[in-house]
This record gives sequence, structure tokens and C-alpha cells, in this order.
Amino acid sequence: MTKMRFSSKLYLYAVYAFLYIPIFVLIVFSFNQSKSRANWTGFTFDWYIKLFQNETIMTSLMNTIIVAVAASVFSTILGTMAAIGIYNMRKTSRTILMNLTYIPVISPEIIMGVSLMLLFRYLVDRSGFEFGFVSLILAHISFDVPYVIYNVLPKLRTMNPNLVEAAMDLGCDSKMAFFKVVVPEIMPGIFSGFLMAMTYSIDDFIVSYFTAGENIETLSITIDSMTRRKVSPEINALSAIIFVVIAIVLIGKNFLQNRKLRHDRALARAAVHH
Repeated sequence: MTKMRFSSKLYLYAVYAFLYIPIFVLIVFSFNQSKSRANWTGFTFDWYIKLFQNETIMTSLMNTIIVAVAASVFSTILGTMAAIGIYNMRKTSRTILMNLTYIPVISPEIIMGVSLMLLFRYLVDRSGFEFGFVSLILAHISFDVPYVIYNVLPKLRTMNPNLVEAAMDLGCDSKMAFFKVVVPEIMPGIFSGFLMAMTYSIDDFIVSYFTAGENIETLSITIDSMTRRKVSPEINALSAIIFVVIAIVLIGKNFLQNRKLRHDRALARAAVHH
């Protein structure tokens, strides 16, 4: 048993090392004076300063944030409504819709990118539609919504169904019961879906490449064009900042969830004692 535990821990540490050592190396070399990754010549903040002075990267970053926030907000609203609708359906209809929802998740991004490009091209030829922010946001919504659904549905399944009836017995109408009872109960799933949608939107390259048009570049498209020449240490600095921000958000989310869980357990123990 001891050997098995040791092997399990060793395997776990090896997996985490494989995942995070490359990120650690990237962060370290974002402070390297030299442009070369192979040689450490000294510590500097120059690449971070040059990063914020690079107009192309800053513009692409702003475009990425605008698209990611807009797509995540709309995806969270649509995905939450869809999850509630699917949850209240009959088993057969629910199974069919869940299978349809899963298709965008497992489909190769190249298929989604090309198909959305053809759809938007058709709209361009038939109406005044143009490639740009609208096409990008719509494209990101199309692959963000399923992830919101899959985060919200488990919270709906674990929610006590009698809570809504109890709220309505106490004087709430259906609308008030939804916002006072259902939404707070599934809020962790909604927030997780929002964060996942945000992450996928920021990270996406293939779908954005096919649906952005010629006048707008997201961060992933800009980085791709820069790495075709040579990887600049400015990209290392930008990647380090993004990683740190995402890590802080995830740690904060887990901290708030754990604090809420401890609070709920304390209330439950207090209710038992009384």
C-alpha cells in the first residue's frame, strides 16, 4: 500500500511537472535581457515595458478582451437559459438535445471555422453583413454556449426541487422564486461556465482566423503572425501576464467557493443543534 501511494504521488508530480515546467521557463525568460531563450544574460523588465508600448499587440489584446467579454456574457445568458430548458424536458428530448449540444465540443475547430466563414460569407453576399466584431462574437458564442450548459446542468441536478415550491408557498411568484432561489443555487455553475467561455474565447485561434475578416486581429492571430518570423520576448511577457491573471482568478474563485461551502456547513450544523 505504501509503495502504491508513493507511485501515485510520483506519477502526479510528474504530470504536474510536465504541464507547468514549460510555463515556468516561459515566465523566467520573459525577464531575460537576451532575445535568445537558450542563454540567460541578466534580469530585466524591458520586455514588459516594450510590450505595453507595442501598439499592434495592445490593439489585438483590446480586441480579444472585447470579443471574449461580449461572447462570454451572451453565452452565459443563453447557456443558462438552455440548461434550464433542457433540465425541464422529458428524458428522450433531453438526451437528443444533449447529444446535439455535444457536437460543437467534439467537432474539430477547422470544421467550425470553415462552416462559420461560409455562413458569414453568404450573409455578406445577401445583406449588409460584414466580417468584424459581430462575426467574431457570433462565432465565439457558437462554441462557448455548450460549455456553459455543461457547467450549469450539474448544479440544476443537485438542487433540491422542493426549494422552488417552498418559496412559492411563502409568497414568491414564479419569477421571484427563480431569481431568489434557482439563480443563487446554480450561480457557481454559471460563474464556472462564464470563466470557461472567457478562457476559450481568449485562447481561440482557428475559428477567429476564419471569421475575423481582414480589419480585425485578435491576440492569437497577432501572435501567430509574429511567431512565423521569430518568437519575441514580448510574447513571453504577455503570456506570463495572462497566466498570472488567470491563476489569480481561479484561486479567487476556489477561495470564494470554499468559504461559501464552510458557511453552509456551519449553518447546517447550527440548524441540527437547534
